[in-house]
Amino acid sequence: MTTKDIEASQVSDTLKHNLARIEVLTQRMATALAHKKEIRSSLQAPTPELWAKAAGALMGEAMSHPEKIWAAQIDYWGKAVQNAVAAQEALVAGGVVEEDDTPADPRFKNPLWQTHPYFHALKKQYFIAAEAIEKAIEDLDGVGEYDRWRLEYFSKQIVDMMAPTNFLATNPDALEKAIETEGQSLVDGLENMIRDLERNDGELIVTLSDPEAFKVGENLGTTEGSVVYRNRMFELIQYAPSTKKVRATPLVIFPPWINKFYILDLKPQSSLIKWIVDQGYTLFVVSWINPDATYADVTMGTYVEEGYLAALAEVKAITGEEKVNVVGYCIAGTTLALTLSLMAQRGDDSVNSATFFTALTDFSDQGEVGVFLDEGFVGGIEEEAQETGVMSSLFMSRTFSYLRANDLIYRPAINAYMLGNRPPAFDLLYWNGDGTNLPGKMAVQYLRGLCQRDEFAGAGSGFALFDTRVRIEEVKVPLCAIACETDHIAAWKSSYRGMRKMGSDDKTFILAQSGHIAGIVNPPSKKKYGHYMNEAWPEDPDDWKGGAEFFEATTWWFHWEEWLAERSGKKIPARKPGDGGHPVLCAAPGTYVAGTPWRPS
Repeated sequence: MTTKDIEASQVSDTLKHNLARIEVLTQRMATALAHKKEIRSSLQAPTPELWAKAAGALMGEAMSHPEKIWAAQIDYWGKAVQNAVAAQEALVAGGVVEEDDTPADPRFKNPLWQTHPYFHALKKQYFIAAEAIEKAIEDLDGVGEYDRWRLEYFSKQIVDMMAPTNFLATNPDALEKAIETEGQSLVDGLENMIRDLERNDGELIVTLSDPEAFKVGENLGTTEGSVVYRNRMFELIQYAPSTKKVRATPLVIFPPWINKFYILDLKPQSSLIKWIVDQGYTLFVVSWINPDATYADVTMGTYVEEGYLAALAEVKAITGEEKVNVVGYCIAGTTLALTLSLMAQRGDDSVNSATFFTALTDFSDQGEVGVFLDEGFVGGIEEEAQETGVMSSLFMSRTFSYLRANDLIYRPAINAYMLGNRPPAFDLLYWNGDGTNLPGKMAVQYLRGLCQRDEFAGAGSGFALFDTRVRIEEVKVPLCAIACETDHIAAWKSSYRGMRKMGSDDKTFILAQSGHIAGIVNPPSKKKYGHYMNEAWPEDPDDWKGGAEFFEATTWWFHWEEWLAERSGKKIPARKPGDGGHPVLCAAPGTYVAGTPWRPS
């Protein structure tokens, strides 16, 4: 037998093995897809009404200004033909593209996109088509600004989805690896895809981080502490001191209940929780329950009464202090502002100062998330909530992922399904995939009363809470807000506008570089992202930033801690978790973070 015969035999064995695996995997895929639940069309895509408006406007233009349509068509086809001719000439001249005039784009890193006539022509045609679509919407008359904005957004989603990198036959990285591995990468990719289908009941959600690499309490969320109180809404964690003395006024962090609190305690070197403890504070953190259908009755008022007010009462009882400093992150910051307004009406001065991390209170400008806040989507959420009692974590995580689709959907999918790679061991992405549900009633209240109608900060009578209405100007405690420059969830300018409307005479605003997570979880050791500070409060956020002092590659943590220390009293002997009336229930990070349901004792 010759060497070639041996190699052919080996290839044949490899192909037989992979074909057998494909048959098994196909059966597994069919079983996984059988579990897929039908999702309302209103939660899958824009309602047909948006596309109907666009089609109507386009037909109107074709009737009244046919020359515009013809000019656009001629321009597009002219560029397309030039691209095809250039590709043919490159092939005839030796098969190499001499000059690449396409835009720089990280999706097209493989050198073949720049040098090979076939792949270069595909890439250039993609950019020609994307430009034509963008210009067509830009020039479209007969649609309102809100509809135009949504058309631009969802059209870009379609354009991103249709990138040649997202298809096996036009992705040189995937083709090269398939050849190198004799198809093994494609079989591994199929197995990765089926595994994701099985994990998510038939819904294809790409796994962003290796699920076996992390375990909360073992290599995430490891700062020493104890659960000292528990009710149906939250566990209260008190962290063990790491200094002999601490500030007298305790600090309570209310993290968002859209995700889990350990984003603030990923690893010791990047943990904001550990850093705060090391600065000499008695720190409490709320760990929210992940609600199921039994929480269908829970409203924003429930979070205020059984969450914020209950936590404040317990912290005061444990520490013996009359006043507490508080932090609210994202939606927990929004609800903290509601709580502070309610407390002001009730004459409750338990909060000494409040800090807001990337929190929105003024929704007059909804930011990028606003494309999903039309009546079709919110109405679909309301129907879903009435039927199931919750807003599933699927809808929230998918919505935020599509705001950064290339980074959070397509690139990970290419890596897993086309290249057959395991997902990376990345703690931040692991946390991102560890989502939670929202109680249905609470979600609808938030979306309609705050996001859509801006009742808390707008010109109306206020946001309904219990038997009263709360308003933003009633928030009068000393305030500090940290917003993030490239935040696509809580736009910094909206955060700034909300702070300006609050009634406090003692306000500080800090603008951090980076986004919703990286801008907050920015430990000193990184020396990566800087921040802006300005004591003035001009009406225009751009004027504020223009007059601000910039601190390059320096975390905002230090400036915030200086502000907090001035409002935290003298130093006293460090407190151990709990007291006589609050025995330690279990070690941090507790049980709710692991999904353990609440059971009344």
